[in-house]
Amino acid sequence: MGTPPKGRLVYSAGPSGAASAPPPSAARDEPAARSPHQHALRVRREKAGGGGKTVTIAGPLYLARAEASALLAALKKGLGSGGTLAAVEGPDGAPAFALELQGDHAERLVAELERRGFPARRAGG
Repeated sequence: MGTPPKGRLVYSAGPSGAASAPPPSAARDEPAARSPHQHALRVRREKAGGGGKTVTIAGPLYLARAEASALLAALKKGLGSGGTLAAVEGPDGAPAFALELQGDHAERLVAELERRGFPARRAGG
């Protein structure tokens, strides 16, 4: 079997070297964009990992990755915190994103999301 063309990922099904189906398209894992008022965001606080650091999580967020990243950047700047965007599955099984911010910012995050038109509620502790 020859080498695969550059830029194309090929998976092997086993020792025979037969190629299996290509990986699923990243576009299929992209959430279908919804307007802000069509969201039902839940904001919760969790202890992350073994270090016991507090993170504030808001989701599910049904936006394109670029829009979700821009929202996260604005929230991080406004809250003076670090954070990341995590791919999650929404309650209906659709792909979505979750905003993960370092620290306990639940009340401020709910207020900021509502100011931007996203219905948000506290969930959990």
